[in-house]
Amino acid sequence: MAGVIDGITGVNSGLPITNMVTAIVNAEKAPKEAQLARLEKSTTTKFSALGELKSALSAFQTAMKDLNSATLFETRTAVSSNISTLTASASKTATSGTYKIEVQSLATASKVATAAVASGFSSGASDETLTVRLGASDTGTAVTIAAGSDLASTRDQLNAALKDQGISATIVNNPLNGESRLVFSATETGAGKDVIVAGTGNLSALDVDGSIALSAGNASSAGYIVQAANAEFTVDGLPLSSATNKVSGAIADVEFELLAKTEVDKPITLTVGQDSAGVKASVKTFVDAYNKLIATSNRLTSVTKVGEDGAPLVGGLVGDSTVRSLLSGVRNELVNPSGQDGVRMLVDLGITTQKDGTLKIDDTKLDSALQDNFDAVGAFFTGDTGLMSRVDKRIDGFIQTGGILEQRMKALESTRSDIKTQTENLNRRVEQMQSRLLAQFNAMDALVGQLKSTGDQLAQVFANLPGVVRKDS
Repeated sequence: MAGVIDGITGVNSGLPITNMVTAIVNAEKAPKEAQLARLEKSTTTKFSALGELKSALSAFQTAMKDLNSATLFETRTAVSSNISTLTASASKTATSGTYKIEVQSLATASKVATAAVASGFSSGASDETLTVRLGASDTGTAVTIAAGSDLASTRDQLNAALKDQGISATIVNNPLNGESRLVFSATETGAGKDVIVAGTGNLSALDVDGSIALSAGNASSAGYIVQAANAEFTVDGLPLSSATNKVSGAIADVEFELLAKTEVDKPITLTVGQDSAGVKASVKTFVDAYNKLIATSNRLTSVTKVGEDGAPLVGGLVGDSTVRSLLSGVRNELVNPSGQDGVRMLVDLGITTQKDGTLKIDDTKLDSALQDNFDAVGAFFTGDTGLMSRVDKRIDGFIQTGGILEQRMKALESTRSDIKTQTENLNRRVEQMQSRLLAQFNAMDALVGQLKSTGDQLAQVFANLPGVVRKDS
């Protein structure tokens, strides 16, 4: 209410001026203030309700977009019965099938050790060369080693020159006798990719042929620690080889990676097929989003009784024609037959409508439909005439930019802004009215004071006139 100071009474008139002004101001302000408060509450409630509805619609539209994806139904899965031994992936053109795979050996990269050299080993007095090749047919990389380089410096110069060749060098020391040797490791796998090292001058002591094993009778000899080799495996009993453990082409449009050997006569199973699990997850997301939309609209359009004497809870969109029109259009499309033989309605997928309007999935029936009529399920949901496109067209006019919901929310926002303006104008008028009334009442009180003063003066004059008899009190 208006900011008046309570308790001040007219000095001359004895009237409760501030109380009178407050009462008059409140009588003027209260009806309009209550009207604006009711309008603001109603507007805010509807604005929030439309926002909730729009949010539920957005989630529903997103779920439909995901299910209306041709890629979802083109995806093929490649499932290994033992992912610690083999993992796989399949392109959309892969043919469904089941394969038995045994892994006899993995592809390996060459790892070789030079002969052992004394702790004081170094290159000659002039620059010398180490040529490192990856296989006998490789021209190799010739690395110039500076004169007088010890083994550690030689290693560092090799690594600097070979860093882009997929070969690295390390030093292994023998604590017992102080001898050392260089160990070369390659990253490229496959038979014939053995590391071969040939040196000039003093560096010829580091020569090593990766195709020759370390001598069992000579602990200081040069040779391979691991020889480069192909992966050896079988697919349905057919023997195959691969230079790498990532295999492509063995099964058309399927790639797989060998991770470990299998036990003898215990192959793993690789199953290539349609992505039924992915489709089922998308169908479930669609049903969940639809059910949330129904639950939201039911709550926003319902009147709920609270106890025996409590006031009912009224939803923000009770009786709203927008909601009725929206849900009517969506429901009509959900029950409208379409698609191909075998899958023409949601009930063919085990999806039925419950009493409260929500959908329920029969997992067994959905799994059966995906197994027996996978392509028909895709045709039912996707494409310009598919269920998802048809339902999306029903809701797009409501949710799109500039659509029905956005227009209504903008109108409500405008109303809220207008209420704020009206409230500010009301407060200014009340303050002006309060100031005016206080001024008028105070002027009246001052006039009463003047009249009293004049009356007292006249009484005193009359009392002092000759012949006037005064009564003693």
